[in-house]
Amino acid sequence: MSIAGGVFNSLISGQELGCTTIQIFTKSNNQWKARPLTAPEISEFRTKQKETQISPVVAHDSYLINIASPDKALQKKSREALLIELQRCEALGISHLVMHPGSHVGTGEKEGIKRIAEALNWLHSQTKDFKVQIALETTAGQGTNLGYRFEQIAKMIELTEQKNRLAVCLDTCHVFAAGYDIRTQAGCEKTISEFDKIVGLEKLKVIHFNDSVKDFGSRVDRHEHIGKGKIG
Repeated sequence: MSIAGGVFNSLISGQELGCTTIQIFTKSNNQWKARPLTAPEISEFRTKQKETQISPVVAHDSYLINIASPDKALQKKSREALLIELQRCEALGISHLVMHPGSHVGTGEKEGIKRIAEALNWLHSQTKDFKVQIALETTAGQGTNLGYRFEQIAKMIELTEQKNRLAVCLDTCHVFAAGYDIRTQAGCEKTISEFDKIVGLEKLKVIHFNDSVKDFGSRVDRHEHIGKGKIG
């Protein structure tokens, strides 16, 4: 939902569309920095959420962030940017910050997941009293993106010290592209059962319902409106 004109406008737009829950960016998703939220902006958002009764509100982090990166400068920049995103979410009372786990950029799955867990541990150490949770999003597995197998998500959680502060966002386009066949009820039930066995259904807090432009198992991240893509 757009935050043009102020973050609180996302709630007004959501109400006009009949939404009971929305996802927003708390800042531009293609920029590293953002103007700090003012006290009046925070107050207006919280007031509007009470008025509209839209709950929960979740946020998505910047697409520039890559905490799996082997580049130390980018790793540091990504951690700091993600910390700012968490601070903004906490101020606004947002329950979950959805994030793409990141790309290992050729250094391998094991090392990439290790860097993700190290970054998550650092972020938790900087936000000890925060209520907002990071929701690791399942990915399509494009390029060297991590998080396209449930086992990878489970390993990230396993290596993180404060596991109770992590959640998962399941994206239907992404899991389909990653090789989980959800085109039928039986396929959906099998996928959810597998998720429960490997990750734990109690971790599933956010779902992105999308269709897919690309074929099953393509590992290409291209979203389509529900019913107009390859999932159907």
